[in-house]
Amino acid sequence: MTGVVKIARLAAALLVAVTSVLTAQTRQPSPMNTIAERYVKLVLALGRHDADYVDAFYGPPEWKVEAERQKTPLPEIRATAERLIADIPALTEADRQDELVVLRRDYLKRQIEALRARVRMLEGGKLTFDEESQALYDAVAPTHPDSYFETTLQEIAKALPGDGPLVDRYEAFRGRFIVPADRLSPVFDRAIAECRGRTLPHVQLPENESFTVEYVRGKPWSGYNWYQGNYRSLIQVNTDLPIYIDRAIDLACHEGYPGHHVYNALLEKHLVRDRGWVEFTVYPLFSPQSLIAEGTANYGIEVAFPGDERLAFERDVLFPAAGLDPSQAAAYAKVRSLVDHLAYAGNEAARQYLNGELSRAEAVAWQMRYAMTPAAAAEQRTRFFDTYRSYVINYNLGKDLVKQYVESAGGVATQPARRWQEFVRLLASPRLPSGLRAPSAPRR
Repeated sequence: MTGVVKIARLAAALLVAVTSVLTAQTRQPSPMNTIAERYVKLVLALGRHDADYVDAFYGPPEWKVEAERQKTPLPEIRATAERLIADIPALTEADRQDELVVLRRDYLKRQIEALRARVRMLEGGKLTFDEESQALYDAVAPTHPDSYFETTLQEIAKALPGDGPLVDRYEAFRGRFIVPADRLSPVFDRAIAECRGRTLPHVQLPENESFTVEYVRGKPWSGYNWYQGNYRSLIQVNTDLPIYIDRAIDLACHEGYPGHHVYNALLEKHLVRDRGWVEFTVYPLFSPQSLIAEGTANYGIEVAFPGDERLAFERDVLFPAAGLDPSQAAAYAKVRSLVDHLAYAGNEAARQYLNGELSRAEAVAWQMRYAMTPAAAAEQRTRFFDTYRSYVINYNLGKDLVKQYVESAGGVATQPARRWQEFVRLLASPRLPSGLRAPSAPRR
């Protein structure tokens, strides 16, 4: 797709989205809508100081133009955030009858508090890893000693016997499951089609939803969803490092169905267009919303492929499409499952590195030892720490909190329809990470 066509399509999408938002605002005027508009403009203002802060925006284009023109100083942004928090009105009895209205108030307050914390960081304020994650993402990941990972490492060593460092043996084993470059696109296309096919029976999506996939290089992440409004996303896949066969479903689900693309489309449909809540036209990356976004995207893989269904699809469809030996799919899945148990090792590496307890070289070595991350990938991951810092907790802690929340509401694996129902309910709501922790009675 040419750049001109992309720009034209995006402009059309923005026009439709903006018209819908403004119509909804006219239909439902309220003090909270005024707070919401001020919040969106404040997020855009902070984005002028932090290039990574505004992950998506599809509200009125003139708001972004105004933010770019003004470049509001950081102290003024912080002071405005303080006033916004103070101006949030108390809930009325009528408000309390609508769960989403109650959640909306808490969400906006906590998002603004996170914005204020990000301003302080940009002004030079120092926070520990855990203080930062609490301030920005409304959550703190558990701390694990090195010994916590040893049992899993021993199990991996038994599955991959031989000489030399375990991470080298793992890399050699995994090297048999790299998707050849010339088969990358068809493999991803098959994975995306399957993830979409598994999602649509359970999620009512707008008819015009879609996304485009691009393959890029030179990024600190492996995949990214850039939501553009009007139910459309641009998904980029980083090809700097080898792409293994399991990443096809991981990225297709996480970035697409039922992950980020579905999450953003549902927020746009149910909260922006149906309710006129303009705050959801902007997504500040360093905010509690990210834990919900990443947690649902990771848990969505398990929802879409329960039990052994993922292994069966990879073995019967993706392995042949990639030119790999299907008879090795089960062995690969077994080792991959063990390595998944080391998910929190990445948090420990980031925590120690960002707290100044590990040097860069030591952080890379630690990941190689405890997270089974080969040297090149560990280097890339450490660059991710440099840019996104405590954001790493959103993937593993986010997934665990979402899983706990959905299952506490009755969405257990033995009730797949109910699990989808509770999962989708969460996707389309403004619930905070702290709201996932409290057990809730099953909802009928």
